Amino acid sequence: MFVDKARIKIKAGDGGDGAVSFHREKYVAAGGPDGGDGGSGGNVVFQVDDNFSTLIDFRYKRKYIAQNGENGGAKRCTGKSAPDLVIKVPRGTVIREADTGRIMADMSDDEPKILARGGRGGKGNSNFATSTRQIPRFAKPGFPGEAFEVTLELKLLADVGLVGFPNVGKSTLISVVSAAKPKIANYHFTTLTPVLGVVRLDEERSFVMADIPGLIEGASEGVGLGHEFLRHVERCRLILHVLDVSGIEGRDPIDDFEKINRELANFSEALAECPQIVVANKSDMATEEQIAALRGYIEEQGLAFFPISAATTQGTGALMDAVGHKLSELPPVKVFEAQPLSPEEWESRFSSKQEFEIEVEDGIYYVSALWLEPVLRTVNMEDYSSLQYFQRVLRSSGIIDKLEEMGIEEGDTVNIFGFEFDYIR
Repeated sequence: MFVDKARIKIKAGDGGDGAVSFHREKYVAAGGPDGGDGGSGGNVVFQVDDNFSTLIDFRYKRKYIAQNGENGGAKRCTGKSAPDLVIKVPRGTVIREADTGRIMADMSDDEPKILARGGRGGKGNSNFATSTRQIPRFAKPGFPGEAFEVTLELKLLADVGLVGFPNVGKSTLISVVSAAKPKIANYHFTTLTPVLGVVRLDEERSFVMADIPGLIEGASEGVGLGHEFLRHVERCRLILHVLDVSGIEGRDPIDDFEKINRELANFSEALAECPQIVVANKSDMATEEQIAALRGYIEEQGLAFFPISAATTQGTGALMDAVGHKLSELPPVKVFEAQPLSPEEWESRFSSKQEFEIEVEDGIYYVSALWLEPVLRTVNMEDYSSLQYFQRVLRSSGIIDKLEEMGIEEGDTVNIFGFEFDYIR
């Protein structure tokens, strides 16, 4: 099954928590804090694998979560960093953030790309010792790893795209000029998936050709198969527009030409501007008048015109030489540039990490904030310096200001993830 779109969730590993530990050794007084830092969480890395040709694997597995870093240990031992989670995709896969449509990566080369970075490890209590705070009984939690919901969209990497109505001979053409073996039969929509073939002109020159399943009128709006596969033409440097010049199916090749170009333009302005060579196939079954009429119309459009018969290979050699020459004048295959977050988006996402909600029930103030949970894990509530650290976190995040704004009074109860304490000014 050819699958060229998928939606998955990726989550990098969280950093390990810093350790709260004190050096204990016989005959050594006041060993001091020696809690180590946590390890970093694993990144989520995407890698091209040419053994894959579709995204079908992502239909069955939709969540990819990297390992968390290990917590710090005693004797200033840093926790082990987690390995990266490598996700392999076909060449040509474009990865977008699902919510915004922002392009995160175009997997067109062999360079691995980190799309979700693992969280840094938290600091152990050995980092917080000072001349006035010699016994810190708290550490910092690890930072959470990045998480995204992303869409994967396969856009085939091909130099040349074959477009045209069904049954005009595109599959036959690619089969005689390359080693591709598409299904060929005398009925419409024989080709149900894009087919790639490598055309070799000589020992040093070759190009990739893609047979795109037959387009019909309304394809850009979802009619037929064309809407599903028009995305695979977007990267092409050159379009071979294949027409049935013989008219044996009762269609007018000029009308077909105009309809297909209209669908390409409706789908993408870039496709409308893509260079074209028009191929008049089945010319062995057409009259000279039919070929001359079509040639005149196409050349009026400023396009190159090649009458061929793919079934007998008549004219295919000259056509491929012309294609090779034209490609030498064109820029390389289109690569989609990754789109970084704007300063406003960065600020919005950073501030959202310290979002919180406060509700009052039966005189108790319930604070909900996911980012506070790892902080609570590393705070010793029986230690004065730890409580001071926790109070600074509540103050800097705006929670205490919000409680006071809501009218909290001294002695009122505050509940954070089940931990309750009395509010004191």
